Amino acid sequence: MDSLLRWFIPWELSPTALVLLATAAVLYVRGCRRRKISVSRQVRFWLGWVLMWQAFQTRWDYYAEHQFFVHISQQISLHDFAPLLMMWSYPLAVLRAGIPVSIRVRWLKPFQRNAVVRATKLVLFNPYFAALLFGGMALLWLIPSFHPFVMLNAPTYRLMNWSMALDGLLFWWLVLDTRPNPPAHLSPGKRVFLPLLSMLPTMVWGAILALSMTDYYPIYEICGRALSLDPLTDQHLGGLILWIPGSFPMILASMIALRSWMRLSDQGRLKTRPNKRAVASAAPAVPPVV
Repeated sequence: MDSLLRWFIPWELSPTALVLLATAAVLYVRGCRRRKISVSRQVRFWLGWVLMWQAFQTRWDYYAEHQFFVHISQQISLHDFAPLLMMWSYPLAVLRAGIPVSIRVRWLKPFQRNAVVRATKLVLFNPYFAALLFGGMALLWLIPSFHPFVMLNAPTYRLMNWSMALDGLLFWWLVLDTRPNPPAHLSPGKRVFLPLLSMLPTMVWGAILALSMTDYYPIYEICGRALSLDPLTDQHLGGLILWIPGSFPMILASMIALRSWMRLSDQGRLKTRPNKRAVASAAPAVPPVV
């Protein structure tokens, strides 16, 4: 029992993470009281919330610092599974409903209309930049020559965790949008193929780690491993997790986006381009000038 309770004691207490997670929980509960939200959506939100809290504020973080395959599991949870579950619950309207009206009018609306905020959104919501950022973010922190610095430098380590979580929330928000384009930032087709495109770099690197006989991350041996695994076994497990389970959220998101695309098509809400031949044939004939 004591060992189980120890798991829930934060390895490194983060007041910022606790405040943000607690705020999101309070706003979601308030929003659910004001809006009728299905049980399935609520379950997805809370599963993602718990997974995010586990990755940030439990003993999990200790093992992630001392075991490569646990580190990969933590990063996939922060970058993929937790944000995907939370964004799949479509929480933005619920969270907004949980914000007091006075705060929405005084602070939220002016913030959304700010020129800098709008320009930043244009960049972040560009489909090519979003795919590059999502795929590149996961690989950046795993560059073998850079990884030791990340694991030994506390501010950089915290930056890694926060960047993975925030990038995941942004990307899955774009991909799981159910609206037509516009007002959605991506077309339904791009929302289907973007996750599949983004998962290719991590799949390739995961396969390399799973099959290679070279230890790319000796930093875990230097700092001491939490579990009695030899370096290559630890790396192979991490590579397999990155390669196979790490691809599952992307495939799931593409299937969700495909279902949304089909629903929009059935409802006749897709923006269609006019057929040039049909337009030309429908145009009234101009009588010749005599």
